[in-house]
Amino acid sequence: MVMIFAFVVLLFLLFLRIPIAVATGAVGVVGLAWFQGWSPALSQLGMIATETVLSYEFAVIPLFILMGNIISRSGLAEELYSATHALVGHYRGGLAITTITASGGFSTFCGSSFATAATMSRIAYPSMKKFGYSDGLATGSIAAGGTLGILIPPSIALVFYGIMTETDIGRLFIAGVLPGVLGVLFYIAAVLYVVHVKGDSDSRVKEASGKEKLQAIGQLWAFSLLIVLVLGGIYAGFFSPTESAGVGAVGAIVVTLIRGKFEWRNLLDALEESAATTVSLVAILIGSLVFANLVNISNMPFHIVAWIESLDLSLIGVLLIMLALYFVLGAVLESISMLLLTVPVFYPVVAGMGMDLVWFGIIVVVATEISLITPPVGLNVFVLKSVITDVDLKVIFRGVFPFLVADLFRLALIVAFPIISLGLVEWME
Repeated sequence: MVMIFAFVVLLFLLFLRIPIAVATGAVGVVGLAWFQGWSPALSQLGMIATETVLSYEFAVIPLFILMGNIISRSGLAEELYSATHALVGHYRGGLAITTITASGGFSTFCGSSFATAATMSRIAYPSMKKFGYSDGLATGSIAAGGTLGILIPPSIALVFYGIMTETDIGRLFIAGVLPGVLGVLFYIAAVLYVVHVKGDSDSRVKEASGKEKLQAIGQLWAFSLLIVLVLGGIYAGFFSPTESAGVGAVGAIVVTLIRGKFEWRNLLDALEESAATTVSLVAILIGSLVFANLVNISNMPFHIVAWIESLDLSLIGVLLIMLALYFVLGAVLESISMLLLTVPVFYPVVAGMGMDLVWFGIIVVVATEISLITPPVGLNVFVLKSVITDVDLKVIFRGVFPFLVADLFRLALIVAFPIISLGLVEWME
């Protein structure tokens, strides 16, 4: 009953727009004080804050954020879009496919769904409107493409999940590759469906010459180099995810220098923005870990396990219940907040049923990703609306619907076939 009351108070605070770091931290400390007294509760708050900030694994967060902020100021997104445009833009629906592919590539290093959606909306939307794409397809492909940033490594969501569940972050990154690629392919399939089956009108772009295509591929050297440095280094075992974040941040600066795009003002802006984002994220993480301690001390996971056992459900049945809760919470919470709020409650349950926590992490992040474009909130849609103000929200949500269906189909496959998430991990081990 105490935990039910705690969750009700927490949700009430979140509805009042109290910052999640404050809400989870305050409810967690008060709850711990109820069970243990104020002195142990405050001691745990200080200990969790200290251990989180000083942990080796936490260093991956500010370094990857810095890398993404440097890259976002280097013009890499524009080059990715123009290169992909030269290769596939002349096909029917090609500009929407270009947007999906470029969003997936840019989000690999940006790591932010919101930043990807905001950046690609400025680059891709004017081009698609110029060539006759409907507002629904144009905005839907941008909003959906932006969600790829939460799963494709290096993923901040996977880092948070790894820290909370003490799961190897490198294995999580490897496990996220195939589901991320699958997401890109399913989004492309959604574009082809809208264009060829529903007959969304668009005019064909003139096909680039062979020379122009080769030049476009040549533009991808910076992107390819960073992939080899960061992801290739992790997968080959040359360095840990934390070390790869440092390599990626330095590599982004070096690439910017080589490309002649380096400016001290941009570097200082990137450092300032990275510091602000890191402080915000660490506050959320600390508050969530305090709340997670309350969940564990209350023995709530054990009560949930006992309740589930009384229902005699299979693991798939339990996952379906959890996913239903994610879709409900996704209507009122943003993705990272939802992840940090639910994982401490859910992961002991599935771990007790023998589920691989890497597989569960991918399922959770994909479900969280879907919430970014799910009505009535769909925060990526609102980010897009803030940039493209002349398109109605209803039009954007209608445009997003085919991509939402594609996401649900991908999630079903990931749940039904664990090898999609674990196959590459097992092969590399």
